[in-house]
Amino acid sequence: MTPDDLKALIHDVAARTPGIGPLQESLKWGEPSFAPVKRNVGSSIRIGHGKDGDLALMFICHTNLVEEFRALYPETLSYEGTRAIVVEAGGTVDMDALSHCIGLALTYKLRKRAKTG
Repeated sequence: MTPDDLKALIHDVAARTPGIGPLQESLKWGEPSFAPVKRNVGSSIRIGHGKDGDLALMFICHTNLVEEFRALYPETLSYEGTRAIVVEAGGTVDMDALSHCIGLALTYKLRKRAKTG
């Protein structure tokens, strides 16, 4: 999987998930970052580079997103601390699980408000 593949997947998930809307793309720390244009919808996702050519989908570490992903997919996906899903270079990834996690991140604030409201 390449950074362009991950970018396309993020945009695809956003397009088919109700409530997200269009994404704003920017550079954060020199890496592509994606967040819903509309405020208070979701958390940003950044595509980072790991060791040995691995890629990482990076999430804001003070959210509980990676913890949530681990609970849902403990053996299916690889993680780095509280910040990232690691996509190993040359490895296979469960696209359904990865897509679900992307959707959860991009709707993080909507879901958080729904729980408290």
